[in-house]
Amino acid sequence: METKIIKIGGIEDTAEIKAAADILKNGGIVAIPTETVYGLASSALSDTAIAKVFTAKGRPQDNPLIVHICDMEMLDTVAVDIPKSAYLLAEKFWPGPLTMVLKKSNNISESVSRGLDTVAVRMPSDKIAREIIAVSGLPLAAPSANTSGKPSPTTAQHVIDDLNGKIDAIIDSHDCTVGVESTVISLVGEVPRLLRPGAVTAEQLRETIGDIEIDNAVLNELKTGEKAASPGMKYKHYAPAATVYLVEAESGQFAEFVNTKTDAVAVCFDEDAGITVPCISYGSCKNEITLAQNLFKVLRDIDKRGIKNAYIHAPSKSGVGLAVYNRLIRAAAFRVIKL
Repeated sequence: METKIIKIGGIEDTAEIKAAADILKNGGIVAIPTETVYGLASSALSDTAIAKVFTAKGRPQDNPLIVHICDMEMLDTVAVDIPKSAYLLAEKFWPGPLTMVLKKSNNISESVSRGLDTVAVRMPSDKIAREIIAVSGLPLAAPSANTSGKPSPTTAQHVIDDLNGKIDAIIDSHDCTVGVESTVISLVGEVPRLLRPGAVTAEQLRETIGDIEIDNAVLNELKTGEKAASPGMKYKHYAPAATVYLVEAESGQFAEFVNTKTDAVAVCFDEDAGITVPCISYGSCKNEITLAQNLFKVLRDIDKRGIKNAYIHAPSKSGVGLAVYNRLIRAAAFRVIKL
């Protein structure tokens, strides 16, 4: 398959946006930028189009997809029995990196929900993404635009590296500003439940709607036979080819530990000193937003270096740090070293 590269600088590029929208309306799949990561978009109403997404990514068949909308009117076409809490969260965080799990409408393909009676929905803040949705007139199912299990793409080049020749088109546009996938919260139970942390933090959610629970799968593997209610819960994700270890340690302890390793790279904080093995910083331990922005770029850089083992200094588990830790523990397949 020949993949069309469509360069879009902004919503003023109307011809290019229409070209992308036309591909989607005709059942094709297009990688689009969002503020979180690049998404591989298809019509959320078409089983045939969604099947192409699963094939291109090599995505496990029981992993649900997130539906992207451009306005509140479109929300009413994809979800039913929408609770008051959803409108409170939408007023505060939409457009933005927050996904809400709601009861799904009959419009949504079973291929999106993967047998669940719910649908995960978000309204991206990225103007190009919302304009493509609006022009297509379709809610778009859009998982990350990468090979399943590998680090998520935060630049158009990352998508080209993974999916060129496998999909209809790639939007060549800006880098993603958030750097990790959206926060996912389920609103279908008695108490709202955080299923995947992101840039909208648990603390912010509690300030807006009160008590929430944090799902056990945020920091732990799902139990055998347990069904994933959200993307990013069930499988090893975000992983480079190298074997990844997540290391919980003070700065001096981390340096002393990684310096004993061979054929390894240390992924460290700016503040870490005394590391003698090859190292890559993913930002300051005092700035979790920067850690999130740099995370997937660094994981992809590990592969470019061809190193067999990566030891990553673990961030905090508060604020946006919880989102970074959640991605890293899955990249490490739950291999955690506590010093």
